[in-house]
Amino acid sequence: MSDTNDWTVGRLLTWTTDYLKQHGAASPRLDAEVLLAAARGCQRIELYTAFDQIADEATRTVFRDFVRRRAAGEPVAYLVGHREFFSLSFQVTRDVLIPRPETEHLVVECLDLVKLRPTAAEHAELADSETGGSHLPDATSPRRQVHIADVGTGSGAIAVSIAKHAPDCRVTAIDISRPALELARTNAEQHQVAEQIEFVLSDLLAEIPPDVRFDVIASNPPYVSQPEWEQLSAEVKDFEPKLALVGGPTGSEMIARLIPQAAERLRGAGWLLMEISPMTEAAVRQQLTQDGRFTSIQTVKDLAGLARVIKAQRQ
Repeated sequence: MSDTNDWTVGRLLTWTTDYLKQHGAASPRLDAEVLLAAARGCQRIELYTAFDQIADEATRTVFRDFVRRRAAGEPVAYLVGHREFFSLSFQVTRDVLIPRPETEHLVVECLDLVKLRPTAAEHAELADSETGGSHLPDATSPRRQVHIADVGTGSGAIAVSIAKHAPDCRVTAIDISRPALELARTNAEQHQVAEQIEFVLSDLLAEIPPDVRFDVIASNPPYVSQPEWEQLSAEVKDFEPKLALVGGPTGSEMIARLIPQAAERLRGAGWLLMEISPMTEAAVRQQLTQDGRFTSIQTVKDLAGLARVIKAQRQ
């Protein structure tokens, strides 16, 4: 990219789109726009009214570095330091996975379950019906606060999105990585939900007190198998944290550890929701069945028709 005075925004975008395409970028035009907007310190939509504006030297210097690193495979989200998820912007670093659209299915399923939780009065009515009592529910009774765990929170995308859209719930965000937890807290503060969320450093649920019970345990656990990891693109394998990707030799080992821990910490009729690989669906279903404490095992498919989330209810 030569340093001349006629590098307009439009010309930069055209040249960079062709350059990134030659280097194998899957979405070269989008990448070029996001990177140039970051270099200019503006919103991407603002580029469309600035095509004829000359990019100053400072902008071109930053942009050149972005383009060079992007052509070498570094993900755009790490370059600009943020990624949108569930219509919210999340700060990301190489300490955490980049939030992906597929994981939004997990958030949707969790929020749907939150809406279905009974009120305190409905709980009492159910108890009376089981014991022959005659408690009459008050229609104005508030719903009992729902307690949700996000296991392997990473950037906090799941925990923050749930807290933002279900302000009456309480969330425990758990991760084995201290830098990830610190970033999740930063994102929670940015979206003003930090007071709803407790951040816990833990290997799965190991550090959660045994008497703590959750209504929903949601997790996007490591579920890539070692052979799958070997075949991943350099963009993923060389930049995103392997600890958050690989679940073991077959990909379901981490899930196999989580299932019995979740069963011990779910309230009765509580739900376990996990994002999975379509290739591990059968194995995860078998693990849930063999545990013996779950029922209503269901698979949720993504927009491509692939198995993406498994949910199961604690008996």
